[in-house]
Amino acid sequence: MGGLLAFSRGVDRMNEFIGKAVSWLILVAVLVSATNAVIRKVFSVSSNAWLEMQWYLYGAAFLLAAAYTLKQNEHVRIDIVYGMFSRRVQHWIDLLGHTLFLMPFVLAMLWMLTPYVLKSMLNGEVSTNAGGLLIWPAKSLLLIGFLLLALQGVSEIIKKIAVMRGVIPDPTPFISAHEAAELEGKALIEELAQAEEKHK
Repeated sequence: MGGLLAFSRGVDRMNEFIGKAVSWLILVAVLVSATNAVIRKVFSVSSNAWLEMQWYLYGAAFLLAAAYTLKQNEHVRIDIVYGMFSRRVQHWIDLLGHTLFLMPFVLAMLWMLTPYVLKSMLNGEVSTNAGGLLIWPAKSLLLIGFLLLALQGVSEIIKKIAVMRGVIPDPTPFISAHEAAELEGKALIEELAQAEEKHK
């Protein structure tokens, strides 16, 4: 189990680094979008390359951060039902969900995307829009994003089994929306009390 957990930690570190790094692409995309809008309005000049660059940046941010989102346990689920069960049952739901739903889907996507991306790269595929960008780098992001998600899926399965066996503590304990709101309220009250003490 030690070797598997070491692999899991490595995957977690890699996806955390990538996820945090690509979050800056949202800001870059906003700046590109704003610059493009200003140039179009002021100088009546536009470029398909700038428009496609926005799409690529947004796509890269979401695709490459998906694995980090999974690591942080932030993907959407129906917490109102999930929260009704004991933590042990929740662990089983997570484990079966990752094993029976996430991994088959991700592996199927990798299997289908590999020839799709390779063909695009070999053909040097370019946008059909005048002045557009190369297409194959954007398609490559799909493949890379699903590869990172597959690795994170394996990491989550390893951690979940380790937690259920009592080898490691739960890295993402479940907190309901109600409990989260209560904790946030308490933290805010403490923060305000500390600020008030400093001003005295």
